[in-house]
Amino acid sequence: MEVLDTTIANVALPYIAGGMGVSADEASWVVTTYLVSNAIILTASSFLARMFGRKTFFLICLGLFTLSSVLCGFAPNLDALLLFRILQGLGGGGMVPVAQSILADAFPPAKRGQAFAVFGVAVVVAPVVGPTLGGWISDNISWQWCFLINGPVGVLAIGLISMILQEPSTARAKSELQQQGGFDLIGFLLVATFLGALELVLDRGLEDDWFASSFIVTFAVISALAFLLMIPWEMTRRNPMIDLRMVASRQFGASFLVMLATGAILLATTQFLPQLVQRDFGYTATWAGLVLSPGGVVTMAMMFVVGRSANKVQPKYLIIAGAIIIALSMYGMTNVYGDLGFWFMARSRMLLGVGLPLIFVPIMAASYDGLPPSKTDQASALINAARNTGGSIGVSIVSNVLTHREQFHQNRLVEQVLPSSTQYQDTLQQITNFFTAHGSSLTQAHDQAIQWIGQQVQMQASYLGYMDAFWVLMLISLSAVPLALTLRKVRLGGAVHLGH
Repeated sequence: MEVLDTTIANVALPYIAGGMGVSADEASWVVTTYLVSNAIILTASSFLARMFGRKTFFLICLGLFTLSSVLCGFAPNLDALLLFRILQGLGGGGMVPVAQSILADAFPPAKRGQAFAVFGVAVVVAPVVGPTLGGWISDNISWQWCFLINGPVGVLAIGLISMILQEPSTARAKSELQQQGGFDLIGFLLVATFLGALELVLDRGLEDDWFASSFIVTFAVISALAFLLMIPWEMTRRNPMIDLRMVASRQFGASFLVMLATGAILLATTQFLPQLVQRDFGYTATWAGLVLSPGGVVTMAMMFVVGRSANKVQPKYLIIAGAIIIALSMYGMTNVYGDLGFWFMARSRMLLGVGLPLIFVPIMAASYDGLPPSKTDQASALINAARNTGGSIGVSIVSNVLTHREQFHQNRLVEQVLPSSTQYQDTLQQITNFFTAHGSSLTQAHDQAIQWIGQQVQMQASYLGYMDAFWVLMLISLSAVPLALTLRKVRLGGAVHLGH
């Protein structure tokens, strides 16, 4: 539910704007507010889980998420909807890292890979399902049900967790340890300000023309200052909000960066592949969702395969294999052109579906290696912050590449479309004859031919822009290979190594 809500509202934005009588730009804050509040609560989830106990904190977050989801569905105006989305992001942001901490402590190392594989199905498949489900609900029922659908699922989850989940014994000990150190309020405010302002800059940058906007400049400065102040503060605390030494360590630091790249690829491809087939290939929202579906099925199957393999193969080798497979998938998409069919896109997505689990499951296991139990909650929060922030960075990078490179290619192509050239005149004559043969008058056919040539230039510029975007995603994927090589070998299926 929580990961689904990062993407389900994207396709519903036109419906929300129309239903509430606001502009598309105002409606887009429905996505931004969720991402910002989600990023802010992630860093505090570690302390709160220890203070209240994991089970209690998880139920509080789940209850808040469920209630605010229902309130979103009944919101009378945009201001109320944005407030409820902030509450929804706060509730959702606390759930995922705590869920991972529970899995890490509840399963022995030999079974941990399989546990993370099942958990990973939700995290990797949910963003794929989001746009399809959101589009179908908005088309056939109403946009409110994109939020109301969480109500019955949340109530059922609360009942099951209350009955089944046991408070881990280590959590009580960690609670006492955390309370002795106290809450790093200033550290939390600095980290939350840094991440929250960064999310705003990334999510709103392109729409507001980046640093030509005083709004973007202001929040970029706020984010940078918070980051610069955060480092010395957190390095000198006995019980910091973020253990920067852990982030700077070889094992966890490399895992953090790999998850950053994985989040970028997962969300960027999920957002822009449907956009490509709808915009340039004329697919409906349903068919655009179906392009992603075979990849989702492959991802689910591969999660269980990788879950079993994780106990037998070193994480670094699985991650390298996954990064290369994803890079091949992105490389295949750099050959996009107008005659490609449904299965070309679907096969590319299926290849991506093979690669993602090969990174996701091992990186979860590798990131916990060498950490004491007292750091499990913080590690979970940071890895999830990396996935969320990486997703925002990936979407922002691809959006900018598409916008600027498409304009660049269009300028270059227009330079070649010279009315005085023989090729232009021959093409114009052939297309004019085509429209004339289909019933247009000579004057109408001439105008239609000129419009058709202009459309072809725009379409080719769009294809070339997407090619550049997929090249960038391929390079992001390959960046995980040297990072994976820095990971140390872990003890497969043995006891947890608690040293640093």
